[in-house]
Amino acid sequence: MHTGWDVVVQAPRLLLVDEPVAGLSDAETERTADLLRSLAGDHTVLVIEHDMEFIRRLQTRVTVLHQGQVLCEGSMDQVQTDPRVVEVYLGAGQEEQP
Repeated sequence: MHTGWDVVVQAPRLLLVDEPVAGLSDAETERTADLLRSLAGDHTVLVIEHDMEFIRRLQTRVTVLHQGQVLCEGSMDQVQTDPRVVEVYLGAGQEEQP
Protein backbone atom coordinates (compact mmCIF):
# COMPACT_ATOMS: atom_id res chain seq x y z
CA MET A 1 0.00 0.00 0.00
CA HIS A 2 1.33 3.46 -0.93
CA THR A 3 1.25 5.77 2.08
CA GLY A 4 2.68 8.94 0.60
CA TRP A 5 5.66 8.64 2.96
CA ASP A 6 7.43 6.04 0.80
CA VAL A 7 9.62 8.83 -0.58
CA VAL A 8 11.33 9.14 2.81
CA VAL A 9 13.08 5.83 2.12
CA GLN A 10 14.92 7.60 -0.71
CA ALA A 11 16.49 9.96 1.88
CA PRO A 12 15.78 13.33 0.26
CA ARG A 13 17.45 16.38 1.81
CA LEU A 14 14.30 18.48 1.40
CA LEU A 15 10.68 17.45 1.95
CA LEU A 16 7.90 19.78 0.80
CA VAL A 17 4.66 18.77 2.50
CA ASP A 18 1.41 20.50 1.51
CA GLU A 19 -1.59 20.20 3.86
CA PRO A 20 -0.44 16.83 5.25
CA VAL A 21 -3.29 16.42 7.75
CA ALA A 22 -6.27 17.45 5.62
CA GLY A 23 -9.04 14.93 6.30
CA LEU A 24 -7.10 12.93 8.89
CA SER A 25 -8.39 11.77 12.26
CA ASP A 26 -6.89 13.18 15.46
CA ALA A 27 -4.80 10.03 15.91
CA GLU A 28 -3.51 10.18 12.33
CA THR A 29 -2.73 13.88 12.75
CA GLU A 30 -0.69 13.17 15.88
CA ARG A 31 1.23 10.36 14.13
CA THR A 32 1.94 12.69 11.20
CA ALA A 33 3.28 15.37 13.57
CA ASP A 34 5.49 12.75 15.25
CA LEU A 35 6.81 11.59 11.88
CA LEU A 36 7.59 15.11 10.65
CA ARG A 37 9.34 15.98 13.93
CA SER A 38 11.45 12.83 13.65
CA LEU A 39 12.39 13.61 10.03
CA ALA A 40 13.41 17.19 10.83
CA GLY A 41 16.66 16.04 12.40
CA ASP A 42 17.99 14.58 9.16
CA HIS A 43 15.97 16.48 6.56
CA THR A 44 14.82 19.99 5.84
CA VAL A 45 11.03 19.81 6.10
CA LEU A 46 8.82 22.59 4.72
CA VAL A 47 5.18 22.22 5.76
CA ILE A 48 2.40 24.31 4.24
CA GLU A 49 -0.62 24.04 6.48
CA HIS A 50 -3.63 26.04 7.64
CA ASP A 51 -4.33 23.89 10.71
CA MET A 52 -2.55 25.95 13.36
CA GLU A 53 -3.01 23.36 16.11
CA PHE A 54 -1.13 20.88 13.91
CA ILE A 55 1.63 23.42 13.36
CA ARG A 56 1.82 23.98 17.12
CA ARG A 57 2.34 20.20 17.55
CA LEU A 58 5.43 20.40 15.34
CA GLN A 59 7.10 22.65 17.95
CA THR A 60 9.20 24.51 15.41
CA ARG A 61 9.83 27.92 13.91
CA VAL A 62 6.89 29.32 11.90
CA THR A 63 7.05 31.60 8.88
CA VAL A 64 3.91 33.44 7.77
CA LEU A 65 3.75 34.58 4.15
CA HIS A 66 1.44 37.24 2.76
CA GLN A 67 1.28 38.10 -0.93
CA GLY A 68 4.55 36.27 -1.57
CA GLN A 69 6.52 38.07 1.15
CA VAL A 70 7.59 36.99 4.64
CA LEU A 71 5.25 38.74 7.03
CA CYS A 72 6.50 37.24 10.29
CA GLU A 73 8.79 34.53 11.64
CA GLY A 74 9.17 33.06 15.10
CA SER A 75 7.58 30.68 17.55
CA MET A 76 3.91 29.85 17.19
CA ASP A 77 3.10 32.12 20.15
CA GLN A 78 5.06 35.02 18.61
CA VAL A 79 3.39 34.60 15.23
CA GLN A 80 -0.13 34.32 16.62
CA THR A 81 0.26 37.53 18.63
CA ASP A 82 2.09 39.56 15.97
CA PRO A 83 -0.13 42.58 15.13
CA ARG A 84 0.61 42.26 11.40
CA VAL A 85 -0.50 38.63 11.34
CA VAL A 86 -3.60 39.45 13.36
CA GLU A 87 -4.49 42.30 11.00
CA VAL A 88 -3.88 40.39 7.77
CA TYR A 89 -5.37 37.04 8.74
CA LEU A 90 -7.91 37.88 11.41
CA GLY A 91 -9.06 41.24 10.08
CA ALA A 92 -8.32 43.29 13.20
CA GLY A 93 -9.28 46.90 12.76
CA GLN A 94 -11.78 46.20 10.01
CA GLU A 95 -15.39 47.12 10.52
CA GLU A 96 -17.75 44.22 10.96
CA GLN A 97 -19.86 43.59 7.87
CA PRO A 98 -23.65 43.36 8.35
